[in-house]
Amino acid sequence: MDTLDLDIALALRSFRLELALAVGRETFALVGPSGAGKTSALRMVAGLVRPERGRIALDGTVLFDAERQIDRPPEDRRVGFVFQEYALFPHMNVEQNVGYADGANVTDVLERFRIAHLAKARPDELSGGERQRVGLARALARDPGVLLLDEPMSALDTHTRAGVRAELKRTLDQLDLPVLLVTHDFEDAAVLANRVGVLVEGRLLQVGTPAELVAGPRDPFIASFTGANILAGRAAAGPDGLTQVTVDDGSVLYSVDQAKGSVHVAVYPWEVSIAREAPDDSALNHVRAPITSLVRVGNRARIQVGALVGEVTTASVERLDLEEGEVVVASFKAAATRLVARSNS
Repeated sequence: MDTLDLDIALALRSFRLELALAVGRETFALVGPSGAGKTSALRMVAGLVRPERGRIALDGTVLFDAERQIDRPPEDRRVGFVFQEYALFPHMNVEQNVGYADGANVTDVLERFRIAHLAKARPDELSGGERQRVGLARALARDPGVLLLDEPMSALDTHTRAGVRAELKRTLDQLDLPVLLVTHDFEDAAVLANRVGVLVEGRLLQVGTPAELVAGPRDPFIASFTGANILAGRAAAGPDGLTQVTVDDGSVLYSVDQAKGSVHVAVYPWEVSIAREAPDDSALNHVRAPITSLVRVGNRARIQVGALVGEVTTASVERLDLEEGEVVVASFKAAATRLVARSNS
C-alpha cells in the first residue's frame, strides 16, 4: 500500500517545525494560519527544502534520512507538486506545460482532465479553474507516488470557488495515491480531505476527520478555526448534572460537558437560534442583546448578537422582520456547547 511517512524537523523564523505523519491512499489536509509551517512541510517532502533531522519515505523508498545521509533530488522523488499559483510556464501553451513532465502521454492526460480543447491556449487565457486543472494534469502526468497541493483554492475568486472545489474533490476521490494538501481554510479542508491535521506554529495540535474536529476540538484555536463562537468563562458544577459556566461578561451558560476552572465555551452558529423572546423549549442558554450585524448569503443569514453569531434561514429573518440594532434573544442548548480548557487554568 502506498504510504507517505515523514518525521521531520526544521527551525523556521520564529519557531521550530516538528511534524510526524503517515498518509495512506487518502487526502490529508494540513490546516492552520498563515506562517504555521504548512508549505515548508510540503517543500521538504518535495526535496526543495532540506530538514534538519528526520526521515521521509514513500512506499518504503527512503527519500530523506538525516542519519544515513540520504537526500534524493526532487526529480528522483516521484512527487507531483501543484503550487499555490499553479506555477505554469507563461511562455508555453497548455499542451507544452503538461508535456514538460518527462514520459507523459500528453494526449491522454489532456483528455483525462477535459482540457484537450485548451491545448494551444496560454495560461493567461485560462480561467482560474482551468489553470488548476492544467496544474493538476502536469503534476499527475509524471505518474507520481504522492500528490502535494499548496493552497489549491486560494487563487480562485469567491464566485468560482465552490464549483472548482467540488470538481477538485471528484478528481482527488478518483486518485489511488497519498495526497497531502495545505490550506488556511477549514471549509476547503472539510470538503476535500478524509483527515485533517491542525498545525499551529510548527506543532500538530489535533488530527481527525473534519466531523471529529468539529465535534470534539481539543484546543480553543481549533474550535474557533472550525467556525465556532468562543466565549471565555469559569466552569463549576451546576444543577441536574450540568456544568455552569460564568462567562467573563457575567452571564451564565450551561453545558452537558464536564469541566472545572477556566474554560472556553464553543458553540457553532448553526446551533444558535434567533427569536424576539426566549423560546419555551429545551434550550437553557439565552443571550439577549442588539443585532450588531446581519449578513445574507444565499438562503442563509449570519446574525451577530452580542458575542455570538447565529446562522438562520433568510425566511426566518423575513418572518421575524429582523434588522440591525434590534434587541433579540440568541438561544442554544446545553448539549450544543463544547467546553475546552483554557491554557492558563
